[in-house]
Amino acid sequence: MEDKEEEGVGSGLKANELEDPVFRVGLLLPISPFNAKVSHTFRVPLNQLLDRVYLSASPSFRSNDENRNCLDDGFSTSPSVMYTKKAIKTLIFAFCLSYILACSCALSSNKIGINYGQLGNNLPSPYQTIKLLSSMEAGHVKLYDANPEVLKLLSGTDLHVSIMVTNEQISGIAASQSQADLWVQENVLAYYPSTKIRFVLVGNEVFSYNDLMMWLNLVPAMKNIKRSLSVNDIHNVKVSTAIAMETLESSFPPSSGKFRSDIPGEVILPLLKFLNGTKSFLFLDVYTYFPWSLDPTNMSLDFALLKDGNETYQDPESCLIYKNLLDQMLDSVIFAMGKYGFDNVMLAISETGWPHAGDIDQPGANAYNAATYNRNLVTKMTSDPPLGTPARPGIEIPTFIFSLYDENEKPGPGTERHWGLLSNNGKPTYEMDLTGTRPETSFAALPKPSNNKPYRGKIWCVVDREASLTDLGPALDFACGQGNGTCDELAPGKACYQPVSISAHASYAFSSYWAKFRNAGAACYFNGLAVQTTTDPSKSFESIIFFISFIYSHLQFTLRSWVQTTYFYLFVVFEQVMIHANIPVCCSENGYVDSMMGRACLVSVVFLFVLELLSYVLMITLVTNALD
Repeated sequence: MEDKEEEGVGSGLKANELEDPVFRVGLLLPISPFNAKVSHTFRVPLNQLLDRVYLSASPSFRSNDENRNCLDDGFSTSPSVMYTKKAIKTLIFAFCLSYILACSCALSSNKIGINYGQLGNNLPSPYQTIKLLSSMEAGHVKLYDANPEVLKLLSGTDLHVSIMVTNEQISGIAASQSQADLWVQENVLAYYPSTKIRFVLVGNEVFSYNDLMMWLNLVPAMKNIKRSLSVNDIHNVKVSTAIAMETLESSFPPSSGKFRSDIPGEVILPLLKFLNGTKSFLFLDVYTYFPWSLDPTNMSLDFALLKDGNETYQDPESCLIYKNLLDQMLDSVIFAMGKYGFDNVMLAISETGWPHAGDIDQPGANAYNAATYNRNLVTKMTSDPPLGTPARPGIEIPTFIFSLYDENEKPGPGTERHWGLLSNNGKPTYEMDLTGTRPETSFAALPKPSNNKPYRGKIWCVVDREASLTDLGPALDFACGQGNGTCDELAPGKACYQPVSISAHASYAFSSYWAKFRNAGAACYFNGLAVQTTTDPSKSFESIIFFISFIYSHLQFTLRSWVQTTYFYLFVVFEQVMIHANIPVCCSENGYVDSMMGRACLVSVVFLFVLELLSYVLMITLVTNALD
C-alpha cells in the first residue's frame, strides 16, 4: 500500500525530464464534485500543451515571440497580452493542486492554526489553554510533541491537531517498524478519532542541525509512521516534517530558490517523493521578520508586514510579480522543489508570526508591527476564494501562527520569548480575530512603534536585577571559561577587579563575552540572568555599585553597633529596675515569673525588633535610590 501511494500519479520527474517537463492530465468522471475520482491518467508534454494554448491566446502572441519575456514595466493590463507562457503554466499547476486540495481529508476548513509551545514556567494549565484556543476560534493547534494530557483534553473539541515525533525519536523509529507501531499506538490510536489528529510531523527543523545521520533517518521514519497508520486503516492523517527557511541556499529572487548544497540529494529527493506520493504537505517555518530585521534600512517594512500598497517586485526570471515578502519566501521553496522535479508538492506554513518585543538591538519587535502582520496574515490566508502565491494562485495554504504564549524559558535573543498572542495570564497581547471577518477599524489603537529603525547607540549586557545570586556563579564560570581574554580585567589588581562582588564581576563578564562573540551568534541571555542596557556598565562597576557596596557595609555595621549598644543600656536599666523591685531578672526556665517581668521582656524584644527592621528598611531605601 505504501509503495503504491508513494509512486502514485504525479510522483515527480526523472532527472532527464527536468528540461522537458510533462503535464499529467487526469480524466474526471462527471458524477459530482464530491465523489469525482481520477479514473485514468496520461502524459502530455507540457511544452506542447502550453504552445497550443499560448498560440491561440491572441493574434499578438502569434506574431511576436518576444512577448513571452517579461515586459520592462511588468505584465501589461491589456487582455491581449495578459497570458504569457509561464503564466499559463502556473495556472495549470494551480488547477491541479486545487483538485488535490479539494480531495484532501486532512483539511476541512481554512481556519488559522496556532502553535502551542510549553517552554515556560508560568503558563496557564493545558485545561485553561484548550478553553482559550476554543474561545479564540482557532481551527487547528500544533504541538511540539504528543503530550498525553493535552491530547486527552482535546478529545471532543472541534480543534484539528498536529502532533510531532521529536528529533530524538527519529533514529529509533527509522530503524524499527515495531517502534513506529508503538509510537502510533501510544500517541495516535489512544486518542483518535475523538481527538481530531490530522498531521504527524516527524522532526522539527531537522536540517537546521548538523546531524547527517538524523537527515538520512528522516524519510525512513516518516515511511514507518505512515505504514503503521495505513495498517491501522487511518488514511486521513498526513505525515510530514517541518523545515526552516535556512534549509535553502538561495531564496532571492524566488526563481533562484535552491536547497543547501550540504544537504545530500539522497535526503531531499526521497522526502519530496514521499510527500508528493502521499499527497501530503511540506511544512515550512517562514518568518518575514528575520530577513527584514537584517536590513531594515533598505527593505520595506510594509512589504514584510503584508500591507497592501504600491510596492511590488518582479522576479526577472519567472516574471512573477510580488506584493509581499511572505509570497516571495514561499515561492522560493516552490522553485527549489521544482529543481528536483517536484514543484507541485503542497506547502503548509508550520510557523509564522512577528515578535511583539525583543532586545534593544532587535528593530521592529513591537506590538504594533506584530498585530499588523498577524492580522494581515489572517486576512490573506482565510480569503475565500484562496489567494495562494504568484507561483500558485488560488491555492489554500494551511497556516499556523507562532505562537500561543510568550515562553519565558526559550533561549536566545529577546524576541524568542515574545511571539505570543497571549501573555502568561491568558490575556491577549493585542486584539486578534482568527476568522478574518473583523474589520481593521474595530481594533483598539496601539501605540505607534519607536524601534522600527536600528538602535545606533552603544549596548551592554549586564546582570538582570531579578537574577538569583546562586545561579550567577556557573554563568560567570562559563563566560570566563571561553578564553579570548574575556575576563582578564577581573584579575586582582586589574581595572575591573573592584568592587569584589559576584554581581559586578558577572556583569563585566557577560558584557565582555557578548562583545567578543556576538557576531558568532552569542545572545545576551545566559539562561535568563542577563539583560541589555544602554548604561555604560564600567561606570556602574566603578561608581554606583562600589558606592552601594560601601554604603551598605558601613551602614550595616553602624546600625548594628547602635542596636547592640542600645540593647546593652536597655538591659542594664531593666536589670536595675528588677533588682530594686526585688524581681528576678527577665525570664525563668519555666516561663515568665510574673506579669510585670513578662511585660518588661516583651517591651525589650519588640523595641529591638523595631530597631532591626528600621535598619533594613533604611538600607533597602538607600540601595534602591542609588540604583534608580
